Amino acid sequence: MFAYYLQLGLRSLKRNPVLTALMVMAIAFGVAASMITWSVFRVVAGNPIPWKSSQLYNVQVDNRGPQYDNPPNEPPEALNYTDAAALMRAHKAPRQTLFYDIAPAVLPTRPNDLPSTANGYATNADFFSMFDVPFKYGSPWTSAEDDSHAAVAVIGNELNEKLFGGANSVGRDVTLDMHTYRIIGVTEHWDPKPRYYDVYDGMQFSDDLPQVYIVFNRAIDLHVRMSGRNNCGGAPMHIDNDEQWLHRECAWIPFWVELPTRAAAQTYQDFLIAYSAEQQRAGRFGWTPNVRLRNVTEWLAYEKVVPSESRISLFVSIGFFVICLVNTIGLLLAKFMRRSSEIGVRRALGATRREVYAQFLMEAGTVGLAGGVLGLLLTIVGMQGVGLLFEPDVAQLAQVDLSLLATTLVVAVVATVVAAFYPTWRAAQVQPAWQLKSS
Repeated sequence: MFAYYLQLGLRSLKRNPVLTALMVMAIAFGVAASMITWSVFRVVAGNPIPWKSSQLYNVQVDNRGPQYDNPPNEPPEALNYTDAAALMRAHKAPRQTLFYDIAPAVLPTRPNDLPSTANGYATNADFFSMFDVPFKYGSPWTSAEDDSHAAVAVIGNELNEKLFGGANSVGRDVTLDMHTYRIIGVTEHWDPKPRYYDVYDGMQFSDDLPQVYIVFNRAIDLHVRMSGRNNCGGAPMHIDNDEQWLHRECAWIPFWVELPTRAAAQTYQDFLIAYSAEQQRAGRFGWTPNVRLRNVTEWLAYEKVVPSESRISLFVSIGFFVICLVNTIGLLLAKFMRRSSEIGVRRALGATRREVYAQFLMEAGTVGLAGGVLGLLLTIVGMQGVGLLFEPDVAQLAQVDLSLLATTLVVAVVATVVAAFYPTWRAAQVQPAWQLKSS
């Protein structure tokens, strides 16, 4: 019966080509507009590490006071060196990491190549396990190498291709800012979107992948300059040396902890409050403790990582799709009711209402499938113009893949079948006796 109803649906579509074309175009334009905006929204609003996002927490401690709080009553989005070092020494979380952005000059390994700059982080061993950084060769350094300020480095796959032709470079040396480091690991291509752990430096949608990781303590020893954001809250900028710089109340070090349960998170927040109160008693803070502990999804929401234009465009496109479906309902109703005589004859010959439902829903599904196929083409074309609606670093994230294509077809068919329920119900209510008598 499925093949029979499909054959009837195709015949019906050919019988009214203009009406069919209007329905197919309405579905196609509606689903294409929705899928184009959805392709952007699903990337920027997705959970970048769903298997442990509820266990990773960003730490904030107000080290400057309410006069510099922006937004009001909110601590800086990163820590200064004094607080970050103190929390590391306390080690109240099973895993904890701190880092700052660096961009060292990399000396080439081949004589004819020129030096280049590589983006990366000065961090600690827990960074890799906390954020599940995948490795191609070797492994991260250990906490012992953190403590010994070891001259070791992890490099990214792209830099490894550039310097060593993609070979296993573990054990070889790399020169960064005229200092030599021993390579102990090479990461796979790793680029979570959004880059949740480095929102503070505005890197959430950046294409500049981190390619160099060095030990945080050694970077401090060598005064490796940061390349990221530095927020001093309006404090005077005069400094005499790097040591003085480290102990200023400037926020520049994102700090994350991994806590397995909500109870552990509450315990850690209590510790942060106690730490801040201790700083208040010591005279460093002149205000009541003001701390925050937000997991990945809470942090992304607080930082407003999802662009407002992506939400607005998605809602507008869905509204447009609904209008297209309403028009489709009207067209289907007109199409089905024009066939009242045919329905009456079928019912008189023994067809049940259930069979009428099956026939007309199959016909609607055929319209939806045709609209979905046309919608696929419009979606592919429309994706070329995404940059007109969104910032370039966001627009480039939208990709046409198999999941988007499959979703386009499924949405088109399902939405059309749902829209056809009312016209089909009206068609199934046709009384055979009235139609036969009038004929």
